Amino acid sequence: MRYAIVGTGARHQMFRGAITETYDQTSELVGLCDTNDARLALSASTVPDQSGNGVATYKAEDFGQMLDEQKPDTVVVTVPDYLHHEYIVAAMKAGCNVMTEKPMTTDLSRLKAIIDAQKETGKSVTVTFNYRYTPARTQIKDLLQSGAIGDIVAVDFSWHLDRVHGADYFRRWHRYKDKSGGLLVHKSTHHFDLVNWWLGSSPKSVSANGRLAFYTPQMAEALGLSGHGERCYACPVAKKCDFRMDLESDAALKALYLDAEEFDGYARDKCVFADDITIEDTMQVQVGYENGAMLNYTLCAYSPWEGLEIRFHGTKGELVHKHVEVHGVFGGQRARPAQDAITTTLHVAGKAPEKIGVWEGTGDHGGADPVMLGYLFDPEGMDPDLYGRSSSHVDGAWSILTGIAANASMASGETTHVRKMLDENGIELPSQ
Repeated sequence: MRYAIVGTGARHQMFRGAITETYDQTSELVGLCDTNDARLALSASTVPDQSGNGVATYKAEDFGQMLDEQKPDTVVVTVPDYLHHEYIVAAMKAGCNVMTEKPMTTDLSRLKAIIDAQKETGKSVTVTFNYRYTPARTQIKDLLQSGAIGDIVAVDFSWHLDRVHGADYFRRWHRYKDKSGGLLVHKSTHHFDLVNWWLGSSPKSVSANGRLAFYTPQMAEALGLSGHGERCYACPVAKKCDFRMDLESDAALKALYLDAEEFDGYARDKCVFADDITIEDTMQVQVGYENGAMLNYTLCAYSPWEGLEIRFHGTKGELVHKHVEVHGVFGGQRARPAQDAITTTLHVAGKAPEKIGVWEGTGDHGGADPVMLGYLFDPEGMDPDLYGRSSSHVDGAWSILTGIAANASMASGETTHVRKMLDENGIELPSQ
């Protein structure tokens, strides 16, 4: 199987490694594409044992040329969110299948372009929702579909981003809503997809509130950071800032970003307290689903801890899941969680609460990435998937529609009715 990757930032590395190392017997990387010459060269230089002149590299404006010359079967899209649709649509129209990072896209016009192109070409779009493959999250699906708590009536879901991981969204391009859709699209697409998958249903109505409460110029003043610069690099108050990101102190970050700035001007270490941030850091969303279930969802991006808390209310009892976690993001310091950081408790009515032994795995994202990559690149070598974890363009669409509808609700102060929103924008989408 021939693959090409467009977007050679940090997120593409997982896919590049799977194609060129883990599954190199059946996979071939035939092209890399990016706007940035330095990152292109850096990625190409890490591809092992490439014959001839090495893997072919192309600038973004030559994406079509790459497809014509290299003829990949599948294009992997890992560019910034607001550009996903351009490459997904072009790849499908060139006869390629697509794998894309989440979110599939960021708004309704871009979503329509993808849906229409998929219908026109019949090519597949796979959205790589690795959270579905985390053993502990798959176990939740197993318990729910077994009827352990009966019919699911309501879900309470809180996601906590701490001041290391959470802050990182406010120093990158994600801080601009027109580029990321805000955290309710970029980040929460994972969470809304999990709920859609767990419930086996699609969002029907969405109400939301949100605001930017912490990552503000006023908070910088309150923290004694008056006179801060536009970015961490050469900032006059960097040494006393707990949110400092030091690109020079990490060789990988320096090569990927600081040394590459001259080619596109992208600064990876923008100040998290700048006055041009347009996304929220605190959001609450209420969702009604087509099957009658309800969701209360909260995301806080400046929490003192990192992780999630979920409570499922069912007709036979409750299922409670909590995970204190740490991801490998940069800037700041924090302690690792305890070994028993994941807990799942089943409480059937009339019985004592039962602590469930949590399914475990090894590898990134709680053991999710190796499992997902196996199903993506070697499905014949994997066990049959009993949980329907593969995600199509339909799943990708429904995962972002909760966030898009929530953004609309925050703007209007009214409940957004998802089917009406789709109809008004000419988008035809089957339920999940």
